[in-house]
Amino acid sequence: MAPTQLFNPASSTYTYILVDEASREAVIIDPVDEQLERDLAALGRLNARLRWVLETHAHADRLTSAARLAELTGAKLGAPAGCETGAVAVRLKDGDMLAFGREQLRVLHTAGSVCFCWQRAPHVHPEPRTEVTEVELSHDECHVFTGGTLMIQGCGRTGPPSVDPGHDGILQKLLTLPDTTIVWPGHDCHGPTRSTLGMEKATHPWLAGKPRRIDQSVPSSQCSGLRQEVESAGQAGVLPAPGYAGDLLPYTAHEWMQAGRAVLVDVRTDAEREWVGFVPDALAAAWKQWPGMALNPDFDTQVRAAASQGLPLMLLCRSGVRSIAAAKRAAELGLTAYNVLGGFEGDPDARAQRGHKNGWRHAGLPWRQN
Repeated sequence: MAPTQLFNPASSTYTYILVDEASREAVIIDPVDEQLERDLAALGRLNARLRWVLETHAHADRLTSAARLAELTGAKLGAPAGCETGAVAVRLKDGDMLAFGREQLRVLHTAGSVCFCWQRAPHVHPEPRTEVTEVELSHDECHVFTGGTLMIQGCGRTGPPSVDPGHDGILQKLLTLPDTTIVWPGHDCHGPTRSTLGMEKATHPWLAGKPRRIDQSVPSSQCSGLRQEVESAGQAGVLPAPGYAGDLLPYTAHEWMQAGRAVLVDVRTDAEREWVGFVPDALAAAWKQWPGMALNPDFDTQVRAAASQGLPLMLLCRSGVRSIAAAKRAAELGLTAYNVLGGFEGDPDARAQRGHKNGWRHAGLPWRQN
């Protein structure tokens, strides 16, 4: 049976349900708290019995219903080893095989994030389309559910491979899959809802050869050569990105801020700025607010006010995910907006701790706590 793809508009994220046709055992990937009833209803319409509730990574942009689904259905809850999640029955490691009926998912794991690879089991007769995904599939197709690791046609995750070795590692694992592998992303980037690995190799900035330039531009010594290397990418310190002005390295964002070339806008929640820390002189325009991580209804007004002097905006979030969505929205409003790669805290390391790999704080740039 083809994957059922379900969309949550508030977080622009996808949830997936996979069902073994014979046993009706099912897997759900990256469920959303506010869509609990929808997902239970979908399982009911599919006559499916939930075997696994799976998370691809710790989510900064929404609340998960994983624990509630596991409790209500008796399913096992699995999340990546090294991931900032609690109440997990199974910590997923690279190469783990998760069975549901005669089907299996293979875990591709690196540094607190996973993808799930599904090589479908042989079937003896044609299958119908699902209620959501109107696509007929052959029985030998390979599917990969990439969560926050790989988006469609260039949409970024939390940072380039050179500042996120774990991300680079899992991308390399994806590249070993056949080009015909169907890619199902965890986040919507206002474009195709699925792709193939071959298409992503040809069109995705980090898979089509551009990571080499990024590797050159971020020396581990964090020396002055950084700016010289970035010059080779065109405008100093700017990497191309679809839907907004581009991605900035934290060093470049700080330099532009100091020179009065652009305005730094912190799009994290008020709670994050208050308790985790903040950048002095940065303006605040939360993309979402805690609790609930609901979209900020005043974001448009606040971001327009931040651009009132006619300067470009540089948007900073926790790890560079929300700021992409915020930058795209600002661009839709007619503003020049950049995303700051790695965000304020950066990505989690192998011990699921932030601040040790990339981002504003790791770069040693100014910040404070109350």
